[in-house]
Amino acid sequence: MVSVEERYEHLEKTIRGYNISADLTQIRAAYEYAREHHGEQMRRDGSPYITHPIHVAQIVAEMRLDSESIIAALLHDCIEDTDCSYEDIAKLFSVTVADIVDGVTKLTRVKYSTMEEEQMENLRKMLFAMSRDIRVILIKIADRLHNMRTMEYQTPAKQKKKAFETMEIYAPIAHRLGLAKMKWELEDLSLKYLDPVAYDEINRKLDQASAEHGQFMSRVQEEITTRLQELNVPHATVYGRVKHPYSIYRKMYLQEKTMEELYDLFAFRVLVDTVKDCYNVLGVVHDIYKPILGRFKDYIATPKPNMYQSLHTTVIGEEGIPFEVQIRTYDMHAINEYGVAAHWKYKQGIKREGGEADYEWIRRLLENQEDADAEEFIHSLKVDMFADEVFVFTPRGDVINLPAGATPIDFAYSIHSAIGNTMVGAKINGRMVGFDYQLHNGDVVEINTSKSAHGPSRDWMKIAKSSEARSKIRQWFKRERREENIAQGRASFEAELKHVGLTMSQITASDVLPSILKRVSFQSLDEMYAAIGYGGLTALKAVNRVRDELLQINRAAAMAKAAEEAAARAAQEARAAQEARSALPRKVKSEKGIVVEGLSNCLVKFSKCCAPVPGDEIIGFITRGYGVSVHRKDCPNAQPGHHVEANQGRWIKVSWSDDIRDSYTTGLEVVCKDRTNLLVDISTAVSTCKVNISNLNVHTTADGFAIFHLTLSVTDSRQLDQVMRKIHQISSVMKVNRPAG
Repeated sequence: MVSVEERYEHLEKTIRGYNISADLTQIRAAYEYAREHHGEQMRRDGSPYITHPIHVAQIVAEMRLDSESIIAALLHDCIEDTDCSYEDIAKLFSVTVADIVDGVTKLTRVKYSTMEEEQMENLRKMLFAMSRDIRVILIKIADRLHNMRTMEYQTPAKQKKKAFETMEIYAPIAHRLGLAKMKWELEDLSLKYLDPVAYDEINRKLDQASAEHGQFMSRVQEEITTRLQELNVPHATVYGRVKHPYSIYRKMYLQEKTMEELYDLFAFRVLVDTVKDCYNVLGVVHDIYKPILGRFKDYIATPKPNMYQSLHTTVIGEEGIPFEVQIRTYDMHAINEYGVAAHWKYKQGIKREGGEADYEWIRRLLENQEDADAEEFIHSLKVDMFADEVFVFTPRGDVINLPAGATPIDFAYSIHSAIGNTMVGAKINGRMVGFDYQLHNGDVVEINTSKSAHGPSRDWMKIAKSSEARSKIRQWFKRERREENIAQGRASFEAELKHVGLTMSQITASDVLPSILKRVSFQSLDEMYAAIGYGGLTALKAVNRVRDELLQINRAAAMAKAAEEAAARAAQEARAAQEARSALPRKVKSEKGIVVEGLSNCLVKFSKCCAPVPGDEIIGFITRGYGVSVHRKDCPNAQPGHHVEANQGRWIKVSWSDDIRDSYTTGLEVVCKDRTNLLVDISTAVSTCKVNISNLNVHTTADGFAIFHLTLSVTDSRQLDQVMRKIHQISSVMKVNRPAG
């Protein structure tokens, strides 16, 4: 087993390999400081906690970052998990290091009421941190990568949660920053926990065919190398690889193909010294093999926003096997592997090359989301930051990159908001097209404008793809058409309100309106109407929030009234219960198979929040007027935190009697990756256990998941466990649990 000190010495060796001027004294001091403050803390795998910061620093060093980055990586958990402070780190090391550590720490301290809000704020904070110092997010990605490498020691629930978060946020950000190697590994590790069956199947097939694959790739590599040597192409390096598991999985999932049917399972890279050599090699490859039409991309002439440059071509070999060839210079390869990290070649006392303008796109993303709510923010950001791009040209030949599926509206607003606001038509390659035309790579786009234009149409919000265009359209309506926005917003809101069976008088009551406005985050109804009118909020979402708030208000009023009515008899019931408990200190059987200690012939009901069945550990609660409510002991509503002082003495021991009923109703929640015949498979699994389904609800999510809610009739917990095991064995099922609380 490798010792902690040996791991640190390996880190120093890595640093010396690329940065001879690294401040190893300070790096050693940071290591000793972190080791001292983490003390006896241990990781779930049983190793000392300090091994985690060392591994993170190792990943940072492999990105060839500066000494401050290494130091910050070693200290990145100190503020959060130990007693040291920002001031301590600033004093001992530097303010810059303290800022980086503080930035990494803050990215983990977010808790919000909904998943959308949590994701939105996490992304917003990441973007803000990136705009101030890109090293914050680089260290955070390194931290997440090591955590994913050691995720096997976490609970299945946490594995899936972290894997989903990694796939949704961290891998796409790594892609946007050009960190190709880290992106691939994050995706593969996430797939391992999100769909372990598919992950294992892909790796098994790759292992089975490894010998065959190796022979094919060696032959192609030798053919290309030999031809380049014959033509005296200097310093050319050729190597091949099989696609990563997630890349294969994604193609199989999107294209509904088997692994054997995939078009480009193999990829080869050719590295050369100059751009001229790149295009020469392209000609050589097309001379050796037959190119496939429409499969050539020139990312040297038109680089991707993440700085990626390369020539891509797909060809067919003699065996009829298609494969991809990527051709690039050695400098391009360094940037393609390490992205923004490739620009951080520090020497002590010398600032990095480039300036803050390198990351202007981050600030633009933040500015474009100012008027968006959580759902709109997540949607727009995924489009702008994570989606594929399309490259088009202005009439002057300037290259403009836009999200895939972009329209002339997106193009116009990417040039300037004034162009978009006065647009009256568009030409693509000299031909007039509609505003909803989807742009393609290489299109020449010309926008026709008019001073007499009336501004953008509200329908443009539905057509525009980029958040920049949508944001600028919203801003125009917000600025220019306030009265119109209020009128239109009010009409839309009242229509939706009527649709759900509510009236304006219900929400404008003096005792209700302040809570309603607080819930929708506006100072007045007119402000809300205006936001709906210019597209900052949908009428449906506003009405849903209003309805939820009304339900809470009405529920609170009803509970208060019920409590008031029950207050008089509550004390009497409590006294009666105490007297009964004193008089009958024995267990008395109820009619529902439940034995209540100290009470005879009392009314018993099973709580709907956790739906206990025989075999579950249970506890009873003496309700006000409805007898004893029976809960599972693991139900959140039965936890000590719910045993408030006012309810002391109302929790009571209960147990299952020997002669229980034939069946008990309970529920299951099943989370799956959506596919055809999923409902049939689940129903069959339940049926094989001789269990009846009395109710079933299912809803699907936009990201391809299906969530089933089943109501079952079972005899006891053993039969229920059998059902859960059967369902869990079904392909695509990710989680099966009993709702509680």
